[in-house]
Amino acid sequence: MRLLCMTEKGTERMADIRSQLTEMGRLARQASIVLAGLSTEVKNKALVAMADALVENQALIIRENERDLGKARELGLSPAMIDRLTLNEAAIGGIARGLAEVAALPDPVGKVASMWKRPNGLVVGRMRIPLGVIGIIYESRPNVTADAAALCLKSGNAIILRGGSEAIHSNLVIVRVLQGVLRDLSLPETAIQIVAITDREAVYEMLQLEESIDVIIPRGGEDLIRAVVRDSRIPVIKHYKGVCHVFVDEGADLDMAVRICVNAKTQRPGVCNAMETLLVHEAVAGEFLPVVAGPFRKAGVVLRGCERTRAILPDVETATEEDWYREYLDLILAVRVVRDLDEAIAHIGRYGSLHTEAIVTESYKRAQRFLAEVNSSVVLVNASTRFSDGFELGLGAEIGISTTKLHAFGPMGLEELTTTKFIIYGNGQVRI
Repeated sequence: MRLLCMTEKGTERMADIRSQLTEMGRLARQASIVLAGLSTEVKNKALVAMADALVENQALIIRENERDLGKARELGLSPAMIDRLTLNEAAIGGIARGLAEVAALPDPVGKVASMWKRPNGLVVGRMRIPLGVIGIIYESRPNVTADAAALCLKSGNAIILRGGSEAIHSNLVIVRVLQGVLRDLSLPETAIQIVAITDREAVYEMLQLEESIDVIIPRGGEDLIRAVVRDSRIPVIKHYKGVCHVFVDEGADLDMAVRICVNAKTQRPGVCNAMETLLVHEAVAGEFLPVVAGPFRKAGVVLRGCERTRAILPDVETATEEDWYREYLDLILAVRVVRDLDEAIAHIGRYGSLHTEAIVTESYKRAQRFLAEVNSSVVLVNASTRFSDGFELGLGAEIGISTTKLHAFGPMGLEELTTTKFIIYGNGQVRI
């Protein structure tokens, strides 16, 4: 990620980037102290005002977004990337509703999770507190700018955002709108900051701010996330990719299975909770695969199958070993016929990415086994993988989907942006 050769001018440029990022970190730390003490009422008022401000400024936001879209088309970005980048009135309305929903959610800050009494009379508890300063490094999706800012504000955290260069105009205007609301309410504008520098070196310098930033959350492709993990001095909450599976079980309602599988793959193929591999029990494969192949082909899905799949659907492409590991983020689907539930679970354990898996089944016993033995962050029964989403799960929005188990697992909402401290009540006890 770092530039290996620098001219004197380049060295000065890097020093300037380092200085700017260091100052942003200092201001964010100061703002986080203010946010940690805000009442729920003040935070909710700000969030509702931000939602209104985004709608009021949607013409400006769309105009700036068009600048990014024009550049993206010139660069030949994929349809999936263009889809993630696009903001229109419907998308901005959805973002605004997400902010309003975050305002309506319970505030985790100050919540006492549990209390117990010790033999010496001390009463011990755990209270939720903000993490402090959150750094977000992300690609393409300008909605993340507003979603992440809202979640951090409600959970009492300051935020430093670093979006991709492909969305720079969209991200900058959204942050200006949100900062304007903070200013109007006499709250620190530096609670929400964005790195306006598109040089890659800015990412590296941001990752060195261990004294100012408490956690880094990267959202984007696997290469970005691995680079962040490699270079960061700050703890990273990450997910490398979403290799999501749907298993159609023996005796499943096949009409339901078709609806779920087609939705999981085609409703929005360029996102991390889209199905990438379809597993089918051998007892229903002969009946199910020809039925589901029709709507898949109509939607433009390219099928890549194992030998048993190709015996049923001879015209599909041959799946290679690499296909089982692939996150396509496109209208491509790997298909495998398995002997039973055991083989399906084993396949997911070997090739999955701990993101999202679903089973379509009429058997309560096998559904419970799937829930218990599949070790991913979200596991569904008789529902599309597309529900693995903070908004859909009632979190208001999400700041990311973690596939690492420390300190959060799955879609990250308000509670996942807090930690706990011990609180202790005594009446004069001293340790002997």
